[in-house]
Amino acid sequence: YKAYLSGRARSAGVREATIQAVIPYLRVNSRVMQLDQAQRPLPSSGYYAPNFSSYLSKHITSSLINRGQARYSSHWPNLSRIEATYGVDPAVIIAIYGKETSYGTVTGSFDLLEALATLGYEGRRRSFFEDEFIAALKLMDQGVQRWQLKGSYAGATGYPQFMPSVALRLRSDGNGDGYADIWRNEDDAFASIANYLRDAG
Repeated sequence: YKAYLSGRARSAGVREATIQAVIPYLRVNSRVMQLDQAQRPLPSSGYYAPNFSSYLSKHITSSLINRGQARYSSHWPNLSRIEATYGVDPAVIIAIYGKETSYGTVTGSFDLLEALATLGYEGRRRSFFEDEFIAALKLMDQGVQRWQLKGSYAGATGYPQFMPSVALRLRSDGNGDGYADIWRNEDDAFASIANYLRDAG
């Protein structure tokens, strides 16, 4: 499977040095497989929509709201500039940031390349995860360091929890330094979220 991944990466134009730095050292991550299998839908006789109020009270806490208000205020100058550029309400940007990563505190600790290769190998959504693995290699080709490519077991990464293919297409420079760092820079994450929503219509 590693040889197959290497061939796919070469066909996609990934640099040979990147391929050799990553693929020979990949290992199956059993925890990723366990978490993926736990997410599979269970067979049931019917579907019912769960009660939204119980979801809301569990996931939208007063702490999340208070921290969001503080982030909104402290980042207002850049948020207002991002709104003028992308046409996205800053409150929506902050809400997504808060819900996705608790304002950058929970971004995931899985090695993205290992997790994506494991999910491709497992085979449930092979084509999807292989494409995301190749996209993660291309991020490395663009200068993103391997140690930065951490995230959820399913491959979401950075403050906005983008899949690698989305990060490749839509991450944006939000602070004007010429580099879009969605892993360490909140203003870049805000601009990237806004760019994602604008791109989605």
